[in-house]
Amino acid sequence: MLTSRQQSILRLIIQNFTQTGSPVGSKKLMEEGIDVSSATIRNEMKALEDLGLLQKTHSSSGRIPSLLGYRYYVDHLLQPSRVNQREIQKIRRSFQGEFHELNEIMKQSVDILSDLTSYTALSLGPDVKNRRLTGFRIVPLNRRQVVAILVTDKENVESQVFEIPASVSGADLEKVVRILNDKLVGEPLTTVYQKLHTEMPIFLRKYFQTPDGILTLVDTMLGRAFEEKVFVGGRMNFVDFEPAQDVSQFKLMYTLLKDPEGLTQLLIPVDQGIQIRIGDELGNELFSNMSLIQASYQIDGHGTGTIALLGPTNMQYSRLFSLVDAFRHELAAKVADYYKSLDETGGWNQ
Repeated sequence: MLTSRQQSILRLIIQNFTQTGSPVGSKKLMEEGIDVSSATIRNEMKALEDLGLLQKTHSSSGRIPSLLGYRYYVDHLLQPSRVNQREIQKIRRSFQGEFHELNEIMKQSVDILSDLTSYTALSLGPDVKNRRLTGFRIVPLNRRQVVAILVTDKENVESQVFEIPASVSGADLEKVVRILNDKLVGEPLTTVYQKLHTEMPIFLRKYFQTPDGILTLVDTMLGRAFEEKVFVGGRMNFVDFEPAQDVSQFKLMYTLLKDPEGLTQLLIPVDQGIQIRIGDELGNELFSNMSLIQASYQIDGHGTGTIALLGPTNMQYSRLFSLVDAFRHELAAKVADYYKSLDETGGWNQ
């Protein structure tokens, strides 16, 4: 248990270090209001160092926070600051444009947040579990490639180019589209997923002599509807977090930030609120010197979305906590307006 003086010293060291990036010594702490001798302050800093909350970078008397120190600060000492109104106005102006798809809002959200902070922003739209498949079609590009187009009531259009197996003919494709629209359109995506792996293989075998290629193609095409799409803004910003990082680490981190599955694992479920994870808590050694501020927002009738900020462990937690909190409310309002406009214009049936 820290004394009130030790808590004040730890708080001031973290606040100063996250602003300047320089180790903090006893003289600076006296200037900041710690009303005891420099010798007493150094003794307190040594006690905090022994507890694993501070560390030295060289032989000077200055200290910097450890990962454990940041954790203690976030859990016990963090006091959210007031959000700059210019930032709020910038967020609102950025969301004033016309958006035709939810994905456009998600993409805009990460671009705004990464621009405001110079960190890497992540965004995950509301849950897929309540969506329905409202349309499916295939458009040929050439003899062996097609564009598969999926339309869901709350995610609008998904499309992707696929290679057609040599065993699948054009007539087979037309038959597949008719079967899928007849059997799956109008169903919740959870039901579509279940049927895709239970009833549909049996059903398709009745209509095709060699169904394996058809089954693989259908599973691949419809699988897009169940992906949780994580949008990333400021992907290259993490280069500035640790200028001394080696090239191999840079490549691994960049690859992970382009991997939807890896990003989904990074964003763990969060109850209504904000969670800060630091270093090893992110579950990947590549991010051992980083922190993630993750916030959820609820859209009535449409599930829960996520917005997150990935930055260095010496980020300004009090400012960014408040900024992410304000941002999630602005994003939730924009997403709610989007769904409301679809309801008003009959957008679900388009």
